[in-house]
Parts: sequence; structure tokens; C-alpha cells
Amino acid sequence: MLIVHVHVQIKPACLEAFQAATLANARASRQEPGVARFDVVQQADDPAQFVLVEVYRTPDAPAAHKATAHYAAWRDAVEPLMAAPRRSVKYTPVFPPESGW
Repeated sequence: MLIVHVHVQIKPACLEAFQAATLANARASRQEPGVARFDVVQQADDPAQFVLVEVYRTPDAPAAHKATAHYAAWRDAVEPLMAAPRRSVKYTPVFPPESGW
């Protein structure tokens, strides 16, 4: 399994547009066979900060995700809404065991 946290800072005036595009991408991503989980969280004390929590079943699943039409649509839609380039951090699970996902 591979867990990716994608940190995204949005321009304050663009929150609604970002959320709409991101929720559409998240819903479609959850249908991918390689995606175990795809969460969108918003920072409580700074609503312009988001983290996408992506849990992939295999090391190849992120590449398959990035090859989808819904990812390309999301990427192109949110690029002009960002206040800074998005960044990602990759993790490996410690607990629960992979079978717990």
C-alpha cells in the first residue's frame, strides 16, 4: 500500500470552485480499483488549506489514477485556483495492517 497526502493551498476567493472540482475527482477516484481510500480534508483554522489523503492498493495505482480523465480534468481546473504549487508526501502504512484498510 501507498498513502499520499497532497497539500493544496487555495486562493480564498476560489474555495467553492476548488471544492466542486475536488469532490468530483474524489468521487470518481473512489471508483478506481487501485484506490482503497480518497479523502478530502480542510484545515479548521485556515479554510484555504486542504489535504487530499489518497490510499492506494499497489505502487502502480497512483500512475493509473493520474492517467484517468477525471484526474486530468481536476488538475486543469484547480491549477489556476491555487495560491501555491501543490505538494505531496508519500507514506507507508504502519497501523492498521494492510488488511485493515
